[in-house]
Amino acid sequence: MGLKSNLHNLKEKYKGTKMAPAFNAIHTFLYLPNETTHGGTHIKAADDLKRTMNIVIMALVPCLIFGIFNAGYQHYAAIDAAAGVIREASLFSNFITWDNFVVGAWTVLPLVIVSYGVGLIVEFIFAVIKGHEVEEGYLVTGMLVPLIVPVDIPLWMLAVAVIFGVVIGKEVFGGTGMNILNPALTIRAFLFFAYPTWMSGDKVWVHEAVERAGTADAISGETLLGAYAQNSSLAGIDYMDMFFGFIPGSVGETSKLLIIIGALFLIFTKVGSWRIIVSTLIGALTMGLIFNGVVSAEWIGESSKFYGLMNVPFWQHLIIGSILFGAVYMATDPVTASQTNKGKWIYGFLIGFISIMIRVFNPAYPEGVFLAILLMNVFAPTIDHYVIQGNVKRRMKRLKVKTA
Repeated sequence: MGLKSNLHNLKEKYKGTKMAPAFNAIHTFLYLPNETTHGGTHIKAADDLKRTMNIVIMALVPCLIFGIFNAGYQHYAAIDAAAGVIREASLFSNFITWDNFVVGAWTVLPLVIVSYGVGLIVEFIFAVIKGHEVEEGYLVTGMLVPLIVPVDIPLWMLAVAVIFGVVIGKEVFGGTGMNILNPALTIRAFLFFAYPTWMSGDKVWVHEAVERAGTADAISGETLLGAYAQNSSLAGIDYMDMFFGFIPGSVGETSKLLIIIGALFLIFTKVGSWRIIVSTLIGALTMGLIFNGVVSAEWIGESSKFYGLMNVPFWQHLIIGSILFGAVYMATDPVTASQTNKGKWIYGFLIGFISIMIRVFNPAYPEGVFLAILLMNVFAPTIDHYVIQGNVKRRMKRLKVKTA
């Protein structure tokens, strides 16, 4: 009671000052607002922005914890590979270990701290300058950002990207609920185009593997997409390892099992749109089938630089790369996605379709889901507009028939 009373007194002290929005953000993070509305009819519901954000974070936490262990596992696996030892993943014998956790926590947690620290500072500054409340929207963005970057990205690069993403991706549009681009993907896009050598290649996905192994040629930390893009052999890579996530990649994208569990949780709580998730996967599988058809028809030779990813079995596109992570946690962003039911089907299908297209036709960076989602963020209002106009025209026709 003492803490609550002191906070209430401080709230009254800062009321009406420029610092009020910043203090209210801290106060309402700990306690529900003690303000009530008066007069008129109000819609009452159990969900609000804070509940929605917290549910998404809960769905992301398992991916974060797995990513911590996987960062350590890939680190030691690369060292073993340099010594000629092939480490086979086993969940309880050599994956969930103290050594893996220490290395993973040492590399991943600083990413989380920088993401939240820098992002919230920018949010607080804009709240004070513009005099509006600090929204909870960055709570999810701050968690997503560390999960979609390589483990060894320099922290100062991440900080610069977060500032750019929050300012350009959200604040210039008016803050949470007004942005047309997904802020986390805006940050990811900035990193890719500003610092491409830190976001692609075959040595950026495993923590200090080259330094610990002693030679750059002794290890390979490239993702499976990178190997396919170079027409490299993936002999020895087990499909179950791809599914469970014992592979190099961005921190939170590798475990497809945990992503699926997170998707079911978001759908069950009605926070994530199952239409967008399902249609995105359908679009990806469709594009994959088209490319498989091109290869089977021998319209393109094995020497082509596109052959490797074209030849990937269409279903395998869902367990390599970040298409599944993007479909569940990025494409379903309620602010930047389509709002109509039919629009969600179109929006998701095009994301999946374009993602695989970019993945295949861009061997230098064989992952297109973030670009596809950003592109469809821009077109989401247009999709909804034509869906609504189509409904209006159909209703007008029915009205004319009834009145005739």
